[in-house]
Amino acid sequence: MPPSKLKGACHCGSLRLDIELPRPAATYPPRACDCDYCRKHGAAYVSDPAGRLHIEVRDPTALGRYRQGDGRADFLLCRNCGVLVAVTYAEGARLYATVNSRVIEGDPGFPDATPVSPRTLDADDKVARWKAVWFGDVTIGANGSPG
Repeated sequence: MPPSKLKGACHCGSLRLDIELPRPAATYPPRACDCDYCRKHGAAYVSDPAGRLHIEVRDPTALGRYRQGDGRADFLLCRNCGVLVAVTYAEGARLYATVNSRVIEGDPGFPDATPVSPRTLDADDKVARWKAVWFGDVTIGANGSPG
């Protein structure tokens, strides 16, 4: 099966995503978190620990962070247009992330979203889950440069 190379962005384009999934997009049902924050943002997440994610920050003042997930995860949103683009978790020098599938350009062919309920997990179980299913090759940089 061929890999999927996808692009995404917030509404105003201040935060852009380059995504590489090792399988076709149609094999990734987005995960619709049932927490209040994700529901209010209409977020459903896609990631693969064998994939890659680069977040390009075109306007550094636009990158907003909102701490959730027992205070361990940073929800990345655009301060200009309010769009939630991704969630990250840092452990040492390593960054893990998942992408809001609703910001991916075009119709990648994802199946219907699957409901998930991470709030039923304790803090350590959440981290273990994130490390198991989120991107493990993640960079954030300004104007296309990894950082």
